[in-house]
Amino acid sequence: MASASPEEDQSVTEVTDNYETTCWGCGLHILLPSCTSIFKCGWCGAITDQNKKKRDDKCVRWRLLRDRCVLCVVVTFMLLVIFGGVWAIYPIVFSLSLLCGVFHSTIIAILSIATISFFSLAAFRCAGTPPNILWGSYPTVGKGDLENYTFCQYCSKPKSPRAHHCRSCGKCILDMDHHCPFIGNCVGAANHRNFIFFLISAVSSTIYISIMAAYASTRIWPPLKYSVGRPNAMSQQYLAWRVIKEIIFAFLGSALLLSSRGLVLLYLFISSLSLQIGLVVLLWQQLSYIYHGKTYLSNLSSSTDNEEEKKDCQNIVRFFGFQYPATRFLPTFHVVRKRHVK
Repeated sequence: MASASPEEDQSVTEVTDNYETTCWGCGLHILLPSCTSIFKCGWCGAITDQNKKKRDDKCVRWRLLRDRCVLCVVVTFMLLVIFGGVWAIYPIVFSLSLLCGVFHSTIIAILSIATISFFSLAAFRCAGTPPNILWGSYPTVGKGDLENYTFCQYCSKPKSPRAHHCRSCGKCILDMDHHCPFIGNCVGAANHRNFIFFLISAVSSTIYISIMAAYASTRIWPPLKYSVGRPNAMSQQYLAWRVIKEIIFAFLGSALLLSSRGLVLLYLFISSLSLQIGLVVLLWQQLSYIYHGKTYLSNLSSSTDNEEEKKDCQNIVRFFGFQYPATRFLPTFHVVRKRHVK
């Protein structure tokens, strides 16, 4: 009988050192492999990431001070544009006719009130904090109550999958889109709609200001004085360049002769036109995210398309709070068939 060799008796055995840890959500003890740093509780569904550590954030006060300073600058600019436009444009408008002056005064009052109101709601209203939920002990936390919740190291409380911690505001924001320094606040679930309405009213106001400033400027602009010379001795290309050059120099020369009201109109036109371009781009970006059913942060974090997030105009309808189609509020006409009596 042959004896087995020592090599045949040897076998490889993998030894895994398990360790016991505690779920932050329900407090139950969990046995995990030593290589596991991120795990999900099988009872409450809370996700624990042991690699995440709280970082010291000493710049929160400076960020708040920065936001307040930018907010004051934005409010001052809005008031200067409103009162500067009234002072520069409306004497010219009322000189045409009283009815025209009253009509444009009504428009500017509506646009000003709407812009300032939606700006105040977006800036001074809470962006939306996650709801308080019970956590920490097994009897109070039911099965699946903390599904996909994580623990916020800064707030020291549960953070829902729809929430994101803003280090500028120092708190978690529900459905956070981004932190906007121009309103000094986050754009989240509670003020996102007001922020979109503010962009719409601001775009409408800048369009109105640029049109009225351009029209009023044509009424008080000094006449342009330029001389092209003899066109017979010039080529067509040189003649076109000479005309453009003379018009530009005449325009700049006449701008030096403008009154204070004309300078204000020129500033209103340039500032409103440049601001209008930026606001239109931002509004288009926000509406495209809403159309895709996402926010700015969720668009950055998601690399693949989610099945639940579909491109649909109903996303925009639900965002603005219209639960029913417009045809629901229209009158319906029923065709009554005539009954023949025998």
